[in-house]
Amino acid sequence: MKKKVIIINGTMGVGKSATCRELNKKLKNSVWLDGDWCWMINPFVVNEENKKMVINNINYLLRSFLTNSSLEYIIFNWVIHMEEIFDDILEPLNDLNFEIIKITLICDEDALKKRILGDVKLKLRDEECVSRSVGRLDLYKEMSTKKIDTSNISVLETVDKIMKII
Repeated sequence: MKKKVIIINGTMGVGKSATCRELNKKLKNSVWLDGDWCWMINPFVVNEENKKMVINNINYLLRSFLTNSSLEYIIFNWVIHMEEIFDDILEPLNDLNFEIIKITLICDEDALKKRILGDVKLKLRDEECVSRSVGRLDLYKEMSTKKIDTSNISVLETVDKIMKII
C-alpha cells in the first residue's frame, strides 16, 4: 500500500486540530503532525528566518514519517492559506513515493466567530484571532483541495467525510 499524506488546512478555528486528533484515533498505523507545534516559539515572531526553520522542521518530520515502515498514514494540519506553502512543504519530498490528499476545512463566518470566541473565553486565543481568521476565509475557496464545510457538523461527522475521501 502506498503511504498517504493527508494534509488538512483551513483558517484558525475551523476545527483542524480537533478533527485531526479524532482522525488519528480512527486510522491505524497513522501519525499526526500539527504544523503549529513547529511554531511554539516564545515570543512568537514571524520573520523569514523563523519561517524557513519551521518549514525545514516540517519537511524533516514528514520525511521521517514517510520513511518509517510502520506508518501508512501521515496526517498533517496547518493554516496553509496559500498554494505556495504546499509547494514549500512537499517539494523537498519529491524523491519519495506517496499519495497526497489535500482537504480544506471551511465554515461560515458566524460559526467561525462563535468557535473562536469560545476559545477566547477559555483563554486559548485572543480576540484579535477573530478578525484575522475571518479575513482569511476567502483565501481557501479557490485552493486546489477537497472542501468540507464544518459549519453545522460535528468533529466526528467531519472525520467520517474525510474517511470517505481517503
